[in-house]
Amino acid sequence: MITGGTGSFGKMFVKTILRDCPDVKKIIIYSRGELKQFNMKQMYPQDKYPQLRFFIGDVRDGERLTRACQGVDIIIHTAAIKQVDTAEYNPDECIKTNINGAQNVINAALANNVKDIVALSTDKACAPINLYGATKLTSDKLFVAANNIRGSKDMRFSVVRYGNVMGSRGSVIPFFIDKRNSGAEFLPITDMRMTRFNISLEAGVELVMYALSHHMGGEIFIPKIPSYKICDVATAIAPNLKQVEVGIRPGEKLHEEMITATDSLDTIDLGKYYAILPSVSFMYNREDYLKHHNAHYVEQGFHYSSDNNTEWETVESMRENIKKYVDPNFEVK
Repeated sequence: MITGGTGSFGKMFVKTILRDCPDVKKIIIYSRGELKQFNMKQMYPQDKYPQLRFFIGDVRDGERLTRACQGVDIIIHTAAIKQVDTAEYNPDECIKTNINGAQNVINAALANNVKDIVALSTDKACAPINLYGATKLTSDKLFVAANNIRGSKDMRFSVVRYGNVMGSRGSVIPFFIDKRNSGAEFLPITDMRMTRFNISLEAGVELVMYALSHHMGGEIFIPKIPSYKICDVATAIAPNLKQVEVGIRPGEKLHEEMITATDSLDTIDLGKYYAILPSVSFMYNREDYLKHHNAHYVEQGFHYSSDNNTEWETVESMRENIKKYVDPNFEVK
């Protein structure tokens, strides 16, 4: 079951599962948007994709979630209120979905003995300065702690945390493309120094699949991904348009983090990914995690943020990525 399954990630995850896991018996798309479900159904007609089920439901509704989880082996929890400004203006609604909804997913999983549960997080949950990030950090803590209350049940709860997804709803790349195509005279840049992590939907799905295959329970998995400068993205899309700095928005950071220096005490290096281990675990000790993942600790004081990254996108690589992951017909104008 995928909560928020009609979103960008959910659609890519379903596409991947149908391609790579032909024996899957059922995929439940659980979301509250009837129109989005209708549109997704057109992509996957029932006669060709009988394994797909579409459930109308809100993660705020614990009873509905519990019924929907019957017989489910895996939950991917993606449902959330994600827009920073929306969360700031509607804090109670954000809390109901992102925190109470997360606990409802956990309770439904426990009630139905769901074996593997992976929740999607965000770089904004690391040292949060806005409500969205704070609610996602709380959600992360809930899913990590759920491993301590599962008792003898064969269940694993973990989290994946990553940065800006290329081309996702509300992200900067389609915003800049739309501005350019509508004849704008300039591209608004919040701050010329701003940097962000960059990941494709495909890489996000790959990370979730990795977590499902490798988690012991309690890990927060973090990918090693490149950063970009916001002004380089603007140049890649519209090199001939002027860039005008308009000021950073409330709740925004100049640079995003995924691992703080304090987190480094609990962080292990898996090779392609990092994992932050739970600070309190009654199921496993640190040696268990290190042995299971064949990993080692990062250096104390290690800090993983978009401005101190060792891997960077260039204007040229951004153009290639936009064409590959966002719009195959993309052209520089």
